[in-house]
Amino acid sequence: MLRERGSAETIPRNETVTSEVPAILDEEAFLRALRALSKRDADLKRILKDWGPPPMWAREPGFPTLLRIILEQQVSVASAKATYARLLDAVSPLTPDSFLELDDAALKGIGFSRQKTAYGRHLAQLIADGELNLASLKAMNDETARAELIKVKGIGVWTANIYLLAALGRPDIWPSQDLALATAVQKAKGLDSCPKSDELDELSIPWQPWRSVAARLLWHFYRSSSGNEK
Repeated sequence: MLRERGSAETIPRNETVTSEVPAILDEEAFLRALRALSKRDADLKRILKDWGPPPMWAREPGFPTLLRIILEQQVSVASAKATYARLLDAVSPLTPDSFLELDDAALKGIGFSRQKTAYGRHLAQLIADGELNLASLKAMNDETARAELIKVKGIGVWTANIYLLAALGRPDIWPSQDLALATAVQKAKGLDSCPKSDELDELSIPWQPWRSVAARLLWHFYRSSSGNEK
């Protein structure tokens, strides 16, 4: 059973908050969300006081960002960042067509595994053939956009959620499969063990509809308190 050091203030059932939440996070909404989270949760308030506000960590929507997130699957951010930098050195601008021009040997030299080479090629080919339109995701709600992304080989829930959070700026995305996020929640809440995905989902309920901001704050805490890059 989970044991929490701090307590979270739940949202009253009769409180309407969704009407005040923008479709895309901007700086004003981001700061408003931090204030709201601080009022609801003493642990998040303490993190904000001790470490300051987190970066937005926003990324441009499109193929390069989605490919970079694929590179970040199950490896350190530093490793993925280095591989992505070598990719940009090898091909500029990075487009689906230019990526497809790189052969397997070139991608291996850049740092792509065989599996991620296959994932990258599949994604690039779908976009090049017009079978996947990333720009159309902007008009979709979170659930529909996520479902559209996970149809693509190599894109699971974690990858889709990170894209929705960072590239599309959605305010209430909670990537509960993220190990660094779980580690941060364990430390922030004083839990006996690292929470599993379903436990993280339960813990995040009071942070709706600003879970994307809560995730950024917890990643910021993870990085700042431990020296890890996330």
